[in-house]
Amino acid sequence: MNKQLFTLALFEIIISLVVSVVIIYLSYIILHKLFFKRMDLQGSNTAFSVFTAGIILSIGLILSEILPSITNIVRLSTTQTDTVDYGTIFQYSGLYLLIGFLAAVVINGSVFFLYSMLTRGVNEFQAIKENNIAVAILVVATLLSITIMVKESIALLISSLIPYPEVTNFMQNM
Repeated sequence: MNKQLFTLALFEIIISLVVSVVIIYLSYIILHKLFFKRMDLQGSNTAFSVFTAGIILSIGLILSEILPSITNIVRLSTTQTDTVDYGTIFQYSGLYLLIGFLAAVVINGSVFFLYSMLTRGVNEFQAIKENNIAVAILVVATLLSITIMVKESIALLISSLIPYPEVTNFMQNM
């Protein structure tokens, strides 16, 4: 058994779990405080539960593209001769999570704007507060569709920021 690989895998699992739980928890708190102060998941508002589930799933899809980049930084720090210190790992991880958070805000904002443009006269937040399940499902479907289309671009943007070691182009000398 490769102990270094095993330890690295455990570390990646722990990082993924902790980051995912914290980000989803904070997202729920922000969503709850900004838009639905009096709603909760235990109440009888199914539309709010559907809407919240869609937001959490969207964030999970974005995180699924960010976490591999964070674990790549950890891998690089353990496998390269030029070791990367913990500060650099946290710095890159924070940058990736910030980009993911901003992407989630932009995606959510664009979905609400798009939905408002498509359905003039319908206030989606008010409709969800009034337990309009149809509106919640349409907003969530639009949100997830856009998230699925954009998540690969987010992954490409983040992987372009990974500080891979310089390699020489041996084909250039031929």
